[in-house]
Amino acid sequence: MKFLFYTHSLVSDWNHGNAHFLRGVMRDLAIRGHDASALEPADGWSRNNLVAEHGVEPLDAFAQTFPELITRCYDGDFDHEAAVDAADVVIVHEWTDPALVARLGRARRQGAGFTLIFHDTHHRAVSADKDMAGLALADFDIILVFGEALKERYLSAGWGRSVFTWHEAADDTLFHPMPEISKSGDLVWIGNWGDEERSREIDGLLVKPAQDLGVKTTVHGVRYPQNALEALRRAGIEYRGWIANAQVPRVFAENRMTVHVPRRPYVEDLPGIPTIRVFEALACGIPLVSAPWQDAEGLFRPGKDFLFARDRQQMTRHLSDILNDDALAAGLAASGLETIRSRHTCRHRVDELLSILELNGTARAREAAE
Repeated sequence: MKFLFYTHSLVSDWNHGNAHFLRGVMRDLAIRGHDASALEPADGWSRNNLVAEHGVEPLDAFAQTFPELITRCYDGDFDHEAAVDAADVVIVHEWTDPALVARLGRARRQGAGFTLIFHDTHHRAVSADKDMAGLALADFDIILVFGEALKERYLSAGWGRSVFTWHEAADDTLFHPMPEISKSGDLVWIGNWGDEERSREIDGLLVKPAQDLGVKTTVHGVRYPQNALEALRRAGIEYRGWIANAQVPRVFAENRMTVHVPRRPYVEDLPGIPTIRVFEALACGIPLVSAPWQDAEGLFRPGKDFLFARDRQQMTRHLSDILNDDALAAGLAASGLETIRSRHTCRHRVDELLSILELNGTARAREAAE
């Protein structure tokens, strides 16, 4: 089959975690013999910020790291109708411009034979529901959302038809243990600041416990305001800024443990949806302690794959236990890795996508799959 992905960006993962998952999905599709390519806006904010901060070198590095992934930029003069007419399946990410979402829907309504899919991996369905309600999704054949709570939101609001849960997952061709790498740090957190959605939690469940323990801690991410940088500095935490996602497995391998700090909208309004960093960390075999969230769909085995910490004191205790109990650390790492490999790789998600298309895709997609 020929797949075309409309993504905010494939080449840039600056404050753009969806790029991680799409890269893995596209790579697995290519391995299976499918044709997978992407389109992204030439003026996308993720790419623009990445180039503004780091120049074009990260774009060149992407091409070297992912030579099999094909992406093109489009501007206002791009012929989208011609691009989608050549595809069997068109998957449109929810950050795509609403006017373009409507335009692609019109092409489908007017008789184009491709299967049109809308893909939602964000919390705007609850945090910006008026914006989401304004999207023209009636002509989309399939809606893919990354959690059951989000699926229920779509169904109750009447947004589109044929809504399916399609969780993110780890690209385990990239994210895997590296036992040959020596440990040089104790604790690492890789996450962006962003919009005050978890500032209290970062302070209470990362900064203060690291300070309490006096462990060697590093933080990677973007959009940290000056007061946050000062808090890290006072706690003795080294801030290293943006990191290309392809470099993250090595960073995990260099550290003894990591934490997960979910954004508040997921905890309060969309239970059961972890960020992709949970999948990626566990795939690398690094012990993880998470701030509270409800694993409503039973994706993991809390207490075995990772530990939950409800407050600063419990987080400090869990991190200390991992540092001082090699058997505990090894057990968490092995269990989390087992769960990822058995359920949560991009290969599993491609299996799910192909099954959904088999039953709900257009005739063109079904014929192309034969």
